[in-house]
Amino acid sequence: MSNENMAELLFPDIQQLPADIYSQSPPRNLSSSAFVTRFAPSPTGSLNIGGLYATLISERLAHQSNGVFFLRIEDTDKKREIKGSMENIINALSYAGIPFDEGPLLSGGEKGVYGPYKQSSRIQIYKVFIKHLVRNGLAYPCFCDADGLQKIRISQQNLKATTGYYGEWAKHRNISLEQAKEEIVNGKPFVIRLKSPGSSDRRIMYNDLVKGPIEFPENDQDIVIMKTDGLPTYHFAHAIDDYLMGTTHVIRGDEWLSSVPIHLQLFETLGFRTPEYGHIAPIMKQVGASKRKFSKRKDLDGTAQFYKEQGYPGIAISEYFMNLINSNFEEWRMANPYESFKDFSISTNKMNASGALFDMDKLNDISKDVISRLTGNRVFDHLYTWSKEMDPEFYNCIDKNKEYTVNILNIGRPTEKPRKDYSKWSDVKPMIAFFYDDLFEVDIQSGYKVPANVSVEAAKEIVRGYSKIYRFNNEKDAWFQKIKELAGELGYAKDMKQYKASPDNYNGHVGDVAMVIRIALTNRANTPDLFDIMKIMGEKRVLLRMRRFLGDMK
Repeated sequence: MSNENMAELLFPDIQQLPADIYSQSPPRNLSSSAFVTRFAPSPTGSLNIGGLYATLISERLAHQSNGVFFLRIEDTDKKREIKGSMENIINALSYAGIPFDEGPLLSGGEKGVYGPYKQSSRIQIYKVFIKHLVRNGLAYPCFCDADGLQKIRISQQNLKATTGYYGEWAKHRNISLEQAKEEIVNGKPFVIRLKSPGSSDRRIMYNDLVKGPIEFPENDQDIVIMKTDGLPTYHFAHAIDDYLMGTTHVIRGDEWLSSVPIHLQLFETLGFRTPEYGHIAPIMKQVGASKRKFSKRKDLDGTAQFYKEQGYPGIAISEYFMNLINSNFEEWRMANPYESFKDFSISTNKMNASGALFDMDKLNDISKDVISRLTGNRVFDHLYTWSKEMDPEFYNCIDKNKEYTVNILNIGRPTEKPRKDYSKWSDVKPMIAFFYDDLFEVDIQSGYKVPANVSVEAAKEIVRGYSKIYRFNNEKDAWFQKIKELAGELGYAKDMKQYKASPDNYNGHVGDVAMVIRIALTNRANTPDLFDIMKIMGEKRVLLRMRRFLGDMK
């Protein structure tokens, strides 16, 4: 009866029982093989790359098993919360193509029937279960302040005992109802602690989804489950939420590995089925000769936002992560080049237990492959969306020239071995800017980049001669034949074999002639196929560019 009175003293406004909460969160109607997983970040800034990696694993495990993947925002630590973080997280998941079935929405609402999906909206639910634990003698109020806890710690250190709040050191473990009343009347703040049934002398065996069997000492600490502000700790809130939301498997960073004994004890004390945990090592960054964890503060490339701003397709990030998740994905991709990466089933027991190294070169290669498989229209759509936010100048340029831009992007694309020029959308503008008259005008202000082995007069002679014989409707063979004929007329060898046999007899070779024409039209030495460029530019633009070249070359 005293436990009942203690519960009423501490939580007089809580009238619901756990049974009332269970009725609002019935078991999910899923097959026994279906995984229910979640991503449960704190809204404390931009989503880091490691969080995105763990989230993809969780999403894949759920959806490949016809299960459910949900998003839960763990926002009970208001001191650390950064405004706009939840929106940033949702946008990052959308960018990477990681869909969640339930959770908060950008509109302010939610989808799913197991909410609320923000912990700050679930405070009353937690208090129902905390009151239930107090009522059953499994939790108690602790009125120790910081000074009192420090005195306990010093005494333990002097005796070379394990530090913490447990056993004989748990001052309020057996606090009476009268003592609690007196402290409350005196305005003393309190936390609620779990009365641990554990002993550090006992060991527990736990099988991690990623790391395999691990043995721990049992938890004997009376952990805090509710803070002085009435908010639950992470340990307690996640146990309540994961049970009520039907979570079956949890993928998280291995910094949580040491908390496993606490979490297992919490689920057992509450009478809940424990989800299976998989702990993954952090993604590492190469810095000089050493490796270290990514830091959101130090590393711009440590957040999902960085890759979005750079213009990496979200699907390329996910595709790259698949290589880190299971090493046999790469072999599968080679055998299935056009299948969605979501057709590959990941396995937790094939995951690397040590930290994977983030390889930017590998990401760039994968991203090039991903972009090369898109049609010109799809590339345009992605580029249009990205540039609208990240490069307004380029957006305005392609917005005025949509069909022209699609034709440019299609160069070398509809072939068995498409070009792989772009690893990210920010690569595109520098590579194709010469096609657009406004951008080309800016580029040539610093002068044309005529090859060093061709004089200005010789370059003008080539362009002047070609402008007279240029015909837009020529097919490629006829087009190149005219260039060869012009080369011969101007003293250049018509082919490289001829030039190499007696270089002193020629001003150069046909490649030099084509290069000068390329420079006149693009001011670039390296471009896609010159014939394709001229076809897309059209007759009027080609002639204007040649006239411009002749007028500017002094």
